[in-house]
Amino acid sequence: MQIRENISLKPYNTFGIDAKARWFAEAQTTEEIIAFLTGPDEPRHPLLILGGGSNVLFTKDFPGTVLKISTKGITVADENEDEVLVRANAGEQWDDLVRFCVEKGWGGLENMSLIPGNAGTSPVQNIGAYGVEIKDRLVELTSWDLQTNVKKIFTNEECRFGYRDSIFKTIYKGRYVILDVTFRLKKNPVLCLDYGNIKDELVAMNIEKPDIAAVREAVCTIRRRKLPDPLVAGNAGSFFKNPVIPESQFLELKEKFLAIVSFPQNDGIKLAAAWLIESCGWKGKREGDAGVHPNQPLVLVNYGNATGQEILQLSQEVKDSVYQKFGVLLETEVNVI
Repeated sequence: MQIRENISLKPYNTFGIDAKARWFAEAQTTEEIIAFLTGPDEPRHPLLILGGGSNVLFTKDFPGTVLKISTKGITVADENEDEVLVRANAGEQWDDLVRFCVEKGWGGLENMSLIPGNAGTSPVQNIGAYGVEIKDRLVELTSWDLQTNVKKIFTNEECRFGYRDSIFKTIYKGRYVILDVTFRLKKNPVLCLDYGNIKDELVAMNIEKPDIAAVREAVCTIRRRKLPDPLVAGNAGSFFKNPVIPESQFLELKEKFLAIVSFPQNDGIKLAAAWLIESCGWKGKREGDAGVHPNQPLVLVNYGNATGQEILQLSQEVKDSVYQKFGVLLETEVNVI
């Protein structure tokens, strides 16, 4: 692979931040990834593995090597009358994978339609939407251990999935490069329609007996209506996680804020971060080219020439105001570099 110097990362991150990589390489095959990581011209550190660039905010130039994963390929690993195991290389665009499976009639990923990013990064933060998460569908993933230079397969259980979390964001952060992911899908799908307003959208579409294609269409319609297109306004989707707080703290907040939006969880009460942010007056606010999206307060937007530092500063102001009003600390979902 060609190693280039001083390359702008603007085309490679959905925020459209014009940071530079000191060295940059792009892998088209799994073999190229391994050869690059183990060969005589191994990358100069620090090393950043970049997928679709949809969950990263560059706040400065990157002083080491950026390896862009662009490996393509979707195969059937195994199947029977009821199920199919679908394996996707890490560089496959996530929504291309979802579309492929829906067109084949394989159900399980349709609720996660139109989520930006690549298949290989999907397990890292356990992406999810409309009641379905990666942890519900992933069987295993293949990775490359940067410490031992050997392949390692992680089972679903070994990934230690949590809400927008996995072992690859905690104790193994930066250690493994995900090469491919395998999902268990149904040939006779059971639809998940009870989250959000999917049912309402299906009614608006005049569909009485939906299938996975109709669910995908409904989800895509809702997302396009609520979320900005990164090609029009740079963004990384939800910038903040929905916070989970103890029930005792929630009951105190409920007494003060009757309209607070919440969802019971096994480990506490999940609050709608969008409601908290909007309640602090941030919805649609703009500071230069950095702003909070007018339709979805969870999304921070680069309206043109905002720097990563300006986006980060805006996010801190949002977090501070939510904490001052509600005593709740928002966590950043996006990886800040």
